[in-house]
Amino acid sequence: MLIGTACTLLSAAGLGVALLMARRRRYALALRTAAVALLPVGLAMTGVVRFVVNMTFNPVAWAGFGVLGLAVLLFLSGRLADGRGRGSERRSEPARATALPASRGAAAPADDFSDIEAILKKHGI
Repeated sequence: MLIGTACTLLSAAGLGVALLMARRRRYALALRTAAVALLPVGLAMTGVVRFVVNMTFNPVAWAGFGVLGLAVLLFLSGRLADGRGRGSERRSEPARATALPASRGAAAPADDFSDIEAILKKHGI
């Protein structure tokens, strides 16, 4: 009963603020404020607020949150460990890719700069 009353008062205050905004001709903001103001009453009517309040004082629910947090931590640790194993393999590929232009000699970098020089000359730079 107390939850419903508190949510109703909160929604009424929010709707009052929305009415004041509408008087100032800020209709879009007034509509958004009214939508947010109606949320507490809607949540109270569906029983979500009562569920959350009952869960807050339940130690088993908090232990469940702890177990869920541990599961997320283990999952992320597994992904991190898997990513580190692949990282050493990925680092070896760029080393081989950079070795190829070095084996060709100085001609490959010169070709790249000649193209850039041609573009700059074309634009008068």
